[in-house]
Amino acid sequence: MAEKKLRIGFIGTGGIAHDHIRAYLRRMAKYNDVEIVAGCDIIPGKADDFFREFSVDNVRTYVSHEDMLDAEKLDAVSVCTYNRQHAAPTIASLRHGCHVILEKPFAVTLEECVDMMRAEKESGKILTIGFQPRFDRNMQQIKKIVEAGELGRVYYIQTGGGRRSGIPAKRDKTSFIREDTAGIGALGDIGCYSLDMVLNAIGYPAPLTVTGFTTDYFGKNPDSYWPPRYSKPEYLARTFGVDDFAGGLVRLEGGVILDFRISWAMHMDTAGDTLILGTKAGLRIPSTDCWNGSVGGPMTLYRECAGQSVETVLPILKDAPGDGDLWDRKIGSFIRAIREGGPAPVPSSQIIKNQAIIDGIVRSSKLGREVEIHIPEV
Repeated sequence: MAEKKLRIGFIGTGGIAHDHIRAYLRRMAKYNDVEIVAGCDIIPGKADDFFREFSVDNVRTYVSHEDMLDAEKLDAVSVCTYNRQHAAPTIASLRHGCHVILEKPFAVTLEECVDMMRAEKESGKILTIGFQPRFDRNMQQIKKIVEAGELGRVYYIQTGGGRRSGIPAKRDKTSFIREDTAGIGALGDIGCYSLDMVLNAIGYPAPLTVTGFTTDYFGKNPDSYWPPRYSKPEYLARTFGVDDFAGGLVRLEGGVILDFRISWAMHMDTAGDTLILGTKAGLRIPSTDCWNGSVGGPMTLYRECAGQSVETVLPILKDAPGDGDLWDRKIGSFIRAIREGGPAPVPSSQIIKNQAIIDGIVRSSKLGREVEIHIPEV
């Protein structure tokens, strides 16, 4: 494995697959340790157009992921399908002996995540989830601050964010907003990132209960789709079938309360900065206008020193030369894990807790009450 090129396949060749292939191509140019040999998409001809766009030759294409996995001897696959089709190709790939990097969110339901993790365990292969913000130095700094004990015992977290106006919809590209393809909206698109930022920092305690809510006031309103950014607003409003705003109050193991909210559209410039409150200090992480995989500005540490209230501003950390962008680090970490025998860079054992919160918010919103969260043993 250390001497040969890893044979890579693509399942799904839509928008996010473009970021994957660019990172693989940069990896090929720098290290020449991977090769892209196959890809599939349920839309006939789409995979061919995808590889042609990036001038990748000698790639075999398929309409069915089952046909591709049966015909090819692949080492790893990038699963870049829409949300409701994350589970089936991931499970099939693992059972065919492929390592998998799966785009976020993990899935739509908790049950799908459990099924994928069982296939992962049975196969002995790597399943990593596509959370590239994990590789931002400022995100990593948050975790270092908590682990160093600077905050003391963390007891309350406020997090979220999102967009004032940014429903990801086009007349001919509606997979993000349809219930049958996306299943979840802002919750899965950017909410999972906000949850990961804080949950990863505090060691991913399990969620116990959640009171959640979801709304679709903007997505179902044609007036939300102003030209020239959008076309066919009436069609988009009729098509919209997911959440455009969501939130929840979550009780975590260890007595931590998590206050969460996320938005694709709202009449406000921000849903608030992220706050992590501890018994020794508090940390403020500025929000961003639109989630971009990093923090919105210098973070501030609030604490008492010799009876005085003190604020310490933490400057934004810049990438070191040669680091590459977040996608280079994301794909690079996956390749290294395969070659070195793991572990998964963003393990399913953590992200299932992220997904359990999202699942709990959806269930709570439908029932109109608090729900308990139970994550099955895998």
